[in-house]
Amino acid sequence: MKTFHFIITLFFITTVSVFSQETENAAILKVIFTKYYKTEKVIAKGRLQLLSFYCNKAPNNEEVLEVISGNEWLKKNATEIKKQIVFVNENWSEAYNILFNNQNQYLKSKVNACLTLEEFQEISRQYGENNQRLLIINKPIYFANTSFALVKVAFYRNIEHNSGRFLLLEKVNGEWIIKEYLNEWAT
Repeated sequence: MKTFHFIITLFFITTVSVFSQETENAAILKVIFTKYYKTEKVIAKGRLQLLSFYCNKAPNNEEVLEVISGNEWLKKNATEIKKQIVFVNENWSEAYNILFNNQNQYLKSKVNACLTLEEFQEISRQYGENNQRLLIINKPIYFANTSFALVKVAFYRNIEHNSGRFLLLEKVNGEWIIKEYLNEWAT
């Protein structure tokens, strides 16, 4: 019986932890969507959406090490950040659903559903223009007792003019804010 209670308790703790992280991910998505979809028009029937959202969380890689080396605050938290540079095969569906579940409907009318890379490429081929962009957001790296997050945001087109940057976010009074833009690049 004690084993059963232990397993139930462990399951509950794990579930609460995962839900808490997805809630934080949803809050960060809201900040990013609000910033990058600000100038996008509301999606209406027959209107081409120029900015699409990539369904998967892009994994963090060695680029994070370069960002750490150029920022004193990140250097102080490097050990905690580096532990989170792992390959992930996750998508944004839970955070997306939390964000748009009966709230933020105006923002949702600009974002629409997410796309896979193949779906984005098909839409781009269909219209034959280089004005569609795919917003790719990496899995957030939380550190300093989850009061800071580092997130890479990139914009992909089928040909040139790709760009990206890392966002250093801070949680202030329960709200995530963009504190700094790091390692901006464009091709």
